[in-house]
Order: sequence, then C-alpha cells, then structure tokens
Amino acid sequence: MSGGAFDYNQRRIQDIIEYIEYEIERSGKKIDYEPGINRGPWELEYNYEYPKDIIAEFKKGIHILKQAYIYAQRIDWLLSGDDGEDSFRERLKEDLKEIEHFKPIQPMWGGETGY
Repeated sequence: MSGGAFDYNQRRIQDIIEYIEYEIERSGKKIDYEPGINRGPWELEYNYEYPKDIIAEFKKGIHILKQAYIYAQRIDWLLSGDDGEDSFRERLKEDLKEIEHFKPIQPMWGGETGY
C-alpha cells in the first residue's frame, strides 16, 4: 500500500461520498423489510424523499468531496515519496480530468456556483 502521510484518512472522504450517494439512491424509495418480521405502526413504508434542490446540493457536495479526495491522495503519495513532483502533477491532472464531466447546478440560494 502506498502513501501513509495522512494515515490513510483520505479514505474517510470516500466513505462520506458513498454515504451521500446511498442517501440519494434510497430517497423516496420503498423500504424493504425482511419477510415475516412484523413492523410496528411507527415504522415508515418509504424512505424520506429529499427535495430536488437538496439532491442537487448533495450531488455538488459529492463532486467537491471527490476533488478533496483526489488532492488528499495525490499529496499523500507525494509526501510519502511514492510520487515525484512530475508524477504528482501528471496524476493530479489525470484524476481531476476523470471527474470533470460534472456540470455545476445553480445553488439553491441563487447567485454564482462558486467554481
């Protein structure tokens, strides 16, 4: 395993990304309870459905977190001696290019997207 300057904590950013994606995926969908288990009347039939503007903000947040993860990973490898300065620049550029297809959505509060 390479890196280690940050004790591999950039993985926590990836965990956050995955959790937000999970929340988006299950938003408003029927909850699958195990067959044969009685549900109480207080238990919901559907997951909470986030409004579209909130989902849009979640998606923007995911993009920003992906950028943060990429920067943390590339800097980690540079500081740990796994990458030199040239490979740092090249890999950073390549990794960021992989997520550039994202099109920022207008923020729910109006104004500029900020990037």
